[in-house]
Amino acid sequence: MAKRINIFDTTLRDGEQTPGVALTIEDKVQIAKQLDRLGVDVIEAGFPITSKGEVEAVKAIAKAGLKAEICALARARKDDIDLVVKCDVNSVHTFISTSDVQMKHVLRMKPEEVLAKTVECVELVKKDYGMTCEFSPMDATRTSMDFLKQVCKVAQEAGADRINIPDTVGIFFPTEMRIFIAKIVREVKVPISVHCHDDFGMAVANSLAAVEGGASQIHVTVNGLGERAGNAALEEVVMALHTIYDCKTGVNTKFIYATSQLVSHLTGIPIQPNKALVGEYAFAHESGIHTHGVLEKPLTFEPIAPETIGRRRRIVAGKHAGKHGIKAGLEEAGIHPTESQLMAIVQKVKELGDKGKMVTDSDLLGIARAAIGQVPAEKRSVDLKDLAVVTGISVIPTASVKLILDGKEYVAAGTGVGPVDAAITAIQKLTQRLASVRLKEYRLEALTGGSDAVAEVAVKVEDKDGNIVSARAANEDIVMASVEAMINGINKVLLKRKKS
Repeated sequence: MAKRINIFDTTLRDGEQTPGVALTIEDKVQIAKQLDRLGVDVIEAGFPITSKGEVEAVKAIAKAGLKAEICALARARKDDIDLVVKCDVNSVHTFISTSDVQMKHVLRMKPEEVLAKTVECVELVKKDYGMTCEFSPMDATRTSMDFLKQVCKVAQEAGADRINIPDTVGIFFPTEMRIFIAKIVREVKVPISVHCHDDFGMAVANSLAAVEGGASQIHVTVNGLGERAGNAALEEVVMALHTIYDCKTGVNTKFIYATSQLVSHLTGIPIQPNKALVGEYAFAHESGIHTHGVLEKPLTFEPIAPETIGRRRRIVAGKHAGKHGIKAGLEEAGIHPTESQLMAIVQKVKELGDKGKMVTDSDLLGIARAAIGQVPAEKRSVDLKDLAVVTGISVIPTASVKLILDGKEYVAAGTGVGPVDAAITAIQKLTQRLASVRLKEYRLEALTGGSDAVAEVAVKVEDKDGNIVSARAANEDIVMASVEAMINGINKVLLKRKKS
């Protein structure tokens, strides 16, 4: 039977200690409700002694009617604990430093004093208030094992319901953590929890190793928020437990991504794009080999289905993309190119990728629309061979173009109010004998942000016989996009005249 692991979420306490994060009462209640919907077992609502606002926030969460156990943090001091109790929470998480360095420089207390304070405060929570008590020997992983066992035993004898082992500065590695927790589990009978920091990038690994050692509860934060390098990330811990360790939690994984996005939005802390599971690229595929495989059988390059955590797979266009991935992305958007059109789209995407341009979904759609709207090569009367544009503050915008008209090269120059106008004027000079075409409408749209955005130009052109056609082109160079759209329009007019 799968082992059941409790998920103790500290986003509203440890997570809010992330530098620069300050949540309002409304923000904290909103996150707490989402965490409850997610299905965490315990929500640490805050640290009441820090401020009046924190007290009000913890009280508001306690009164929100949530299913999860609502807990609040207190130092091993009577005034801290009394204040937590006044917030009407379900449990008290009290802590005291136990490492030599912290007892000496933070508490200025001797080991025997720490033991006495541990008993006093746990008994206050249990005997005086009759509440659930979780006790943490802070900086446990830098505490001598003999003293740590002694502290844990007196906490248990005083009535602690759970004992939490913090790796306060993240200095453990998984093998060490598994052995360390196993030693504690052998000494005490109450459930053992673990609270890992990510100073060396091992918070999640250490948390999972603690489960191997016998821990039955893990402290986590959404997106791994927390002081310094943060804490064990809820999303990574939970999915590793479910998928790799075959353990159970109360978390409904389909709400993981929505919770991650909400916390990122309210805290103002962005998620790194390649963050495991919840990052923008976690289920994005660009490589042709990967996209071909994942489209054929997702398991080839995805350890879990993205829908498991409320996400969708993305096929990304780029220099490494293959036609299978690009075709799938276009078909999902309702665009069904022919084989020749698809190859033209793929080629354009790779050209942009080689220039260092990231091709977004909007870019891809613009490129596809332009390619699908083009006259086939064998039916084109006009093709662009070369283009040069000069513009500036004290210069009249001038363009020279070299076109291939019915198989022969022609060159012309033109001026205008800007580089686009000058280029189109030059084109019209050369194509006048084939079709007298005027520009009826011109629309430019930068598809993505940045000065290197792919521009999509849509034009409507009309010849002297009243034939009107629409055409478009997409290019990171606005002038080139405009010229390509105009030439495409002229080709369409000529083709229409031939057919009629």
